Amino acid sequence: MEQFVGTWALKSSENFDEYMKAVGMSFATRQMGNMTKPSLVISVGDQGVVSVKGVSTFKTTEIKFKLNEEFDETTVDDRKTRTLITLENGKLLQKQMWDGKETTIERDLQDGKLVAKCIMNDVVAVRIYEREA
Repeated sequence: MEQFVGTWALKSSENFDEYMKAVGMSFATRQMGNMTKPSLVISVGDQGVVSVKGVSTFKTTEIKFKLNEEFDETTVDDRKTRTLITLENGKLLQKQMWDGKETTIERDLQDGKLVAKCIMNDVVAVRIYEREA
C-alpha cells in the first residue's frame, strides 16, 4: 500500500465520458467530470485505515477503508454502493456494487505514474496521474 501513498495530479484521461455514461451518470455530472482535473491524496492512518481523497475545484470526496473489508460508499455522483478494496499483484482494486451493477477501478503504478483503469462492462477508461512534488 505504501507505494500508493502521496498526492497525485491527473495528467490525462481517455474514454472517461463513456465510462461515466456506462455507470449511469447524468449529462450535467459528466460535463463536470470531464472538466475537472482532480488530485488524489492517498494516505494510511491508524490501524491500517486508508484514506483516498479526490480534491478538485468542483468537489472534494473522501473514502476511508481497510483493505479486504466491505464498506458503504457514496460516490461523487451520489450512487450508494457496497465497496470492497483489495491489493492484488501490486494493484489496488476497488469494486463498487449497487442495484445489481458492478464497476471496478484498478489502480496500478507504471513508470512512476499512477494508472487508474475504470471498468464497467466492456467500457474501459484510463486516467493517468503523476506524483506531485
